[in-house]
Amino acid sequence: MNIVCLDMEGVLVPEIWIAFAQASGIPELRRTTRDEPDYDKLMSWRLATLREHGLGLKQIQAVISGIDPLPGARAFLDELRRLTQVIILSDTFEQFAQPLMEKLNWPTLFCNTLEVAPDGSITGYRMRCPQSKLTTVRALQSMGYETIAAGDSFNDLAMIQASKAGFLFRTTPQIQADHPELEAFEEFDDLLAALRRALD
Repeated sequence: MNIVCLDMEGVLVPEIWIAFAQASGIPELRRTTRDEPDYDKLMSWRLATLREHGLGLKQIQAVISGIDPLPGARAFLDELRRLTQVIILSDTFEQFAQPLMEKLNWPTLFCNTLEVAPDGSITGYRMRCPQSKLTTVRALQSMGYETIAAGDSFNDLAMIQASKAGFLFRTTPQIQADHPELEAFEEFDDLLAALRRALD
């Protein structure tokens, strides 16, 4: 039995923090897990930057409401879900993801949650579990599933490498150069074809 595990941001939807950086005029918020492998370090820095500028959840959600999935993402995901079970494994947060999941026809999403004060300021965050993507893949494997994974960032590598098949999608030149053993794709049709082969 197979199950496909996909990253969300950069694979199915644009990077939320990049969109917010553009909307807020704070270019340093463009930094993502493509740039910083240490997620705790990245999020601590992001939250400090939000506090410094007096920004909170309401402002981020307003930007997210205007984000659409990447062109072709919904059709890709609909077709993949006809072939097999799919779980989106993301380091994003419940408070960010809901409008994006609606636009993707409500796939299953495992993600994290923000700690938000009554005034809307983001005071912290809670991860589902340590190394959430790898831990989830290992748990699925322990239940008898063979996992196939795809993602674009440093935090996707562990789940890709732990799966029976794994692919990079629209990744950075550096990650691709560091991992020539992984097939890398730029188009949804090519990724879907690779996933079909892995499912056979």
